[in-house]
Amino acid sequence: MPTQLSFDEQPDFPTIEAAREAARTCRRCQLWRDATQTVFGEGPEHAAVVFVGEQPGDQEDLAGRPFVGPAGHVFDDVLEEADIDRAKTYVTNAVKHFKFEPRGKRRLHMKPNAGEIQACRWWLDAELSLTRPKLVVALGATAAQALLGKAVAVTKLRGSVVERDDGLRVFVTIHPSFILRIPEEIDKQAERRRFLADMRAVGKLMAA
Repeated sequence: MPTQLSFDEQPDFPTIEAAREAARTCRRCQLWRDATQTVFGEGPEHAAVVFVGEQPGDQEDLAGRPFVGPAGHVFDDVLEEADIDRAKTYVTNAVKHFKFEPRGKRRLHMKPNAGEIQACRWWLDAELSLTRPKLVVALGATAAQALLGKAVAVTKLRGSVVERDDGLRVFVTIHPSFILRIPEEIDKQAERRRFLADMRAVGKLMAA
């Protein structure tokens, strides 16, 4: 029988693996009902940087790992170009279950709402308290909202570092899925170059 968790208290786990195991049976919101599984973060427990995305997509939901779908491939390629070793970073999402709308045989992504983001922030706080990173990168608006506690305009904050009251530094940029949604190839490549510049800036902040 899974251990009953008190979500009124601050998360307190001895290790990331313990938190990951506890999250498998999370019922903090209703998203677990349709998702295949909880998709927790992965990476070294004391990574210098934590990347936070929005939520698992279709492929992540099936694989049980973050950023392994099309956006994950863009993310990996850009990190490599920016000389950031993903294996040395911790990668997670603001929301740990896949929210979608069935459309025939397909499952179409749906944006998490504020309540779902807030419900899952408990797990994100646990990950951050255990990894104790030098820097957290908010990939997109949902991640920024989860990390900063309010909705923010990514277009205005992009490329900047926001310091929270607890001293945690949050670098704000787009989610790599944004690049995939751009129809014109010339615009897509321009946005990819901007994202690469952001990741190079993250690399410098990691090394500082």
